[in-house]
Amino acid sequence: MKRVTIKEVAAKADVSYQTVSKVINHKVEVLPETAERIWAAVEELGYRPNYTARSLRSQRSRTIGYTWSPTPHGLTNPILDQFLQSMFHTAEQVGYYLLCFPYHEDNERQLAVYAELIDTGRVDGFILSSIEYKDPRISFLLDRNFPFVGFGRSDDNVVFPYIDVDGGLGVYQSVKHLVERGRRKIAALAWPEDSRVGNNRMAGYFRAMDECGLVIENQWIIRGGGNYEFGYQACEELLQLPATIRPGAMVALNDYMAMGAMAALQKHGLLPGEEVAVTGFDDNPIVQYLRPSLTTVRQPIWEIGKKVIEMLVYQLDEGKLPDPICSLIPPKLIIRQSSQQRLKKGEEA
Repeated sequence: MKRVTIKEVAAKADVSYQTVSKVINHKVEVLPETAERIWAAVEELGYRPNYTARSLRSQRSRTIGYTWSPTPHGLTNPILDQFLQSMFHTAEQVGYYLLCFPYHEDNERQLAVYAELIDTGRVDGFILSSIEYKDPRISFLLDRNFPFVGFGRSDDNVVFPYIDVDGGLGVYQSVKHLVERGRRKIAALAWPEDSRVGNNRMAGYFRAMDECGLVIENQWIIRGGGNYEFGYQACEELLQLPATIRPGAMVALNDYMAMGAMAALQKHGLLPGEEVAVTGFDDNPIVQYLRPSLTTVRQPIWEIGKKVIEMLVYQLDEGKLPDPICSLIPPKLIIRQSSQQRLKKGEEA
């Protein structure tokens, strides 16, 4: 079958072929009736852009590379699903596609994949997530001067384009909310000390407790894996503390830990939100259906997926870094039943 050309579309729509090219690649705005004629001609003639020829001329693949740390077996990750959907949707709108490739724990092997994708021209840029301290991907891409945008920060002295959620602000809001409801002994279910995201979030815990003049007992901070089992076990440990320092509230750095803690409380006949308040982080869709429903911190994940693609495409199209080069987006505290109970004056928890 003969391939329809862009000039045939232009003739059908009675415009120049340059105008057709700019309209279908979202490079220019034209009068609504002109755009309508162009898209009608595209549909009627069955025109499909020749991306192979285009990439040869422009030296662009119109493809963005992305990999992420795998979700532990047996768990789902609706936050990641929403992030991916947002990136797919936004990239397609501007004529790009995502190439998802395997994640490797071995840094040398992982960087070899990045090098191969760059050297073979398979991708025009990368989106990075699950960023940690001294992340080797960042130094590698900076050294190669290859375009990328991160979802997340790294070391303070490393400058690169990124968008991140202000996790510290989210946990700060959680602690202040609990204090407003009379809670004073507030524990934290946290990630290990080498977790970059965990430390960002815990900074909000320490700041809020300090502002409220609350002393933090060493036993109140328990670190471990961010899963249901850890949350359950951590809550069991906290419940074994002497009554004088037993916490009346728990701030978990993700929803899975919070759900585990709530299950442990219920096992001991304690109602989350009344005897012991619990908060999470992420706003996993399932937490609104728990009984009691979970107070948590919602990240604007759809907005972030959209923005990281827009920032990268700006670099690719304009040949320069975005301004501002990085953005820190505030999350939102979603208050539900697990923390709603306000203690009566004189009560302490």
